[in-house]
Amino acid sequence: MRRNLSAIGVGLLALVGAAAGATAQEAASPFTIFKVPAGAHPHDVAADRDGRTVWYTAQHQGALGRLDSRTGAVRQIALGNGSSPHGVIVGPDGAAWVTDSGLNAIVRVDYKTEAVTVFPLPAGTPYANLNTAAFDGAGVLWFTGQSGYFGRLDPGQPMAKIFPAPKGRGPYGIAATPKGEVYYVSLAGSYLAHLDSVTSQARVIEPPTPNQGARRVWSDSKGRQWISEWLSGDLSRYDPAERSWKRWRLPGAKPSPYAVYVDEADIVWITDFSANALVRFDPANETFQSFTFPHRGAEVRQILGIPGEVWLPASGADHLYLLKTR
Repeated sequence: MRRNLSAIGVGLLALVGAAAGATAQEAASPFTIFKVPAGAHPHDVAADRDGRTVWYTAQHQGALGRLDSRTGAVRQIALGNGSSPHGVIVGPDGAAWVTDSGLNAIVRVDYKTEAVTVFPLPAGTPYANLNTAAFDGAGVLWFTGQSGYFGRLDPGQPMAKIFPAPKGRGPYGIAATPKGEVYYVSLAGSYLAHLDSVTSQARVIEPPTPNQGARRVWSDSKGRQWISEWLSGDLSRYDPAERSWKRWRLPGAKPSPYAVYVDEADIVWITDFSANALVRFDPANETFQSFTFPHRGAEVRQILGIPGEVWLPASGADHLYLLKTR
């Protein structure tokens, strides 16, 4: 059943990197920098359509953060006892939708009222280690659980549904194409999967590189799937129309691609843990460009954006970064 929790907000002021008090390294950075409460460990981030409100999961504090990007003001909304939020996206309704591994539930936070609604997994469901979510073209929310699950939450339903994933543990990143089809990748299983919205079945698509550690996935405007391969150090692309694969090695001696995001111009953005950097890849000329993060050990685990803006949560530095692409 649903549980409604009151929203608890704490007003805090975040500083933009170029403002007073910024270090020389921050001031010289191409990123706009926003500080969040110490110990928040922001894992995922999602901006609304105009980029004014930016949500982030304060994983270590059981809260959803809300940043006003124009003023830098931050407040955090408690999600409930035991909460440990992982992913956050903005839904078609404008609300923030959270995968909460601590609650073993999907959580919705209303944009206007900040009311918290919890959609639990079915009673008796083991710890799913909920990861990330995406809406399909029919408004169904699909999500992954690293313990070996994927699931769906249908509009108007009080409880999510859960299904065992092929090959067991590992489902991690998930994304929808412009046509509303949903794909996810398995980190432990090293595969890409297409989800059938009618049968709720996952069809495994094997990459040519074994044991590559597919961690995150994102679709470009043509429905091609871009994958960050954590263990191989490669960026790969699967074209469903041609059923073909292609891959590129990230720059550097030992790259560790973590997050991936494709913007409105079909430019691919990847975070490299080893280089502590954001990497831009232009598929048209197959070139890379790197942007070093302004803090050591930034540990950026996810990327999301809106036209003209790329947003990144620095979980290791308790900051959010914005890179403007226009």
